[in-house]
Amino acid sequence: MFKRFLWALAGLPLMTSAAFAQDGIDKMISDAIKPIVDPIVSTVFYSVPVFGTQFPLIVGWLVIAAVVFTIYFGFIQFRGFKHSIELVRGDYLDPNDAGEVTPFQALATALSGTVGLGNIAGVGVAVYLGGPGATFWMILAGLLGMASKFTECILGVHYRNEYENGTVSGGPMYYLSKGLSEKGQAAFGKFLAIFFSICCIGGALGGGNMFQANQSFAQISSIMPFFEGKGWLFGLIMAALVGVVIIGGIKSIAKVTEKIVPGMAVLYVGAALIIIFMNIGEIPAAVSAIFTGAFAPAAVAGGAIGALIQGFKRAAFSNEAGIGSASIAHSAVQTKHPVTEGYVALLEPFIDTVVICTMTSLVITITGSWNAGDGVTGIALTSKAFSSDIAGFSYILAVAAVLFAFSTMISWSYYGLKAWTYMFGEGQKKEIAFKLIFCVFVVIGASMSLGPVIDFSDAMIFAMAIANIIGLYFLMPKVKALLKDYHAKLASGEIKKMK
Repeated sequence: MFKRFLWALAGLPLMTSAAFAQDGIDKMISDAIKPIVDPIVSTVFYSVPVFGTQFPLIVGWLVIAAVVFTIYFGFIQFRGFKHSIELVRGDYLDPNDAGEVTPFQALATALSGTVGLGNIAGVGVAVYLGGPGATFWMILAGLLGMASKFTECILGVHYRNEYENGTVSGGPMYYLSKGLSEKGQAAFGKFLAIFFSICCIGGALGGGNMFQANQSFAQISSIMPFFEGKGWLFGLIMAALVGVVIIGGIKSIAKVTEKIVPGMAVLYVGAALIIIFMNIGEIPAAVSAIFTGAFAPAAVAGGAIGALIQGFKRAAFSNEAGIGSASIAHSAVQTKHPVTEGYVALLEPFIDTVVICTMTSLVITITGSWNAGDGVTGIALTSKAFSSDIAGFSYILAVAAVLFAFSTMISWSYYGLKAWTYMFGEGQKKEIAFKLIFCVFVVIGASMSLGPVIDFSDAMIFAMAIANIIGLYFLMPKVKALLKDYHAKLASGEIKKMK
């Protein structure tokens, strides 16, 4: 996530629907909460100077955890990749297994919450600041993050609540409270679970909602003058579309995301492939620039260390490995063993970072659009790269932005809902209350910028990682035991392919 930060680096201001929103209510709210919000934001995103560039410590927290899990589970993301594909295809799926969605639907829902504007604007920032070499480190961080997703999603399924009506609730708030209770740390686990839930609700309403509505409105109004000054109208339309989907719960969300996510991938990656094939003769030089720049880049801040930091930041802010959000979606999967969903989940950082982010970076590099001295960065750099060979890419970008925003909103509505019901209890009335609140925030997000509010929500998303990773360290021996049990059942034939 961290999308507002990336947008600011790209030099693009948050849009508002009218001067009144910006100078009236918007400013009043921002001025009132800014003194409270700023210290929290600066704490969560506290950065230290490293070789001429700023390195957020929260990124180090996420990357170190990814390295630990990669080593602890014996590079499971590489050993289990083939099995992951088999599980996503449904080769082991039994329709009678407990859960609400298929492995593919769970993967699509979780991906829809991570694939977004950061894959477009964020990569442009990383390449501008770190040079093509940042791509190498971005890929490495994405590969490491696969182990974090593997760990948290196994725990999400193992400790989920299953109800008589067939619905389920799971995620970090459940494995933090239940798992740490098993280790004699019940009070600490409950504290971490509540902390996580509060942050998740705040992140869902802000970064997973208002920011998405705000930036999709900015893109649409730039190509459709009718919507200029009518953020409220655009917000109402988006809120209606979001409401229609989320009112049906995870099954409805999953049915939409399993169609939108492949569509997004085809639209965006397809455009990237066209550019790559049109410049196929430049690929060797681009690959050479990426590898050379990773270790001895020229004309970028911080040298090789600068490239490493920018690549790691991009990966961490994009795939959310270690944040814990994805495990909420994966907890709803139909499965007879929690380890299956760990294998499915490890594909997320691969698709989000290793594939989509890398495609963006490659297009920027092979088209020669990157120039450290011309000041073009973020989404402007990405647009420049694509537009160099595809006329009218601004329209493709606008459509992609709306699809990315919509899919992110419906996924984060589910994340926020599950955190809400963990804190306030299950029940239809309580669920409807949150869903109505969520839809109202869509309209607010499209109508006003509320900068500090969205800054705070981004901080909440990354604060989720503090509680989540602490819990993962405590519970990774449990994951290893479950992994051993799963492979024993595979070997014995107790778990076998269904087709």
